[in-house]
Amino acid sequence: MHPLYEQADKLTKVVIEAALKVQNHFGIGLLESIYMTCLERELTLRGHVCSHEKSVQIEYEGLVFEKDLRYDLLVDDCLMIEGKSKAGDIVLEERQQLLSYMNLLNKPLGLVMNFSCPQMLKRGIRRVILKGADSANDF
Repeated sequence: MHPLYEQADKLTKVVIEAALKVQNHFGIGLLESIYMTCLERELTLRGHVCSHEKSVQIEYEGLVFEKDLRYDLLVDDCLMIEGKSKAGDIVLEERQQLLSYMNLLNKPLGLVMNFSCPQMLKRGIRRVILKGADSANDF
């Protein structure tokens, strides 16, 4: 099991509650950046540390380079959030985008959240787990 998995798993409930509070305050249809800024504020008020955009060192076949990752939110250095504000359901490409950040930063768990989904809790949140992060045998 990934060493941060249990912490991230417990944190998902707090993040979802905070996201629903933000969505209930504003309703649907605003810009993603507004929702994400307010979600970050709400989580900070609840005592969590949030960051966005991080430089990562990547190595491949002797090549070492830095790449700035422009992810939406990383909470308590263990749970990644990819925010959306769009009509329709969360699609595979959005989950894959989050998974690529999770792989590069070695984070076990992430949530894609669509703030413009009227039924956010039911259809607007998708959980993404890094392969093997939730298993005692694979990590």
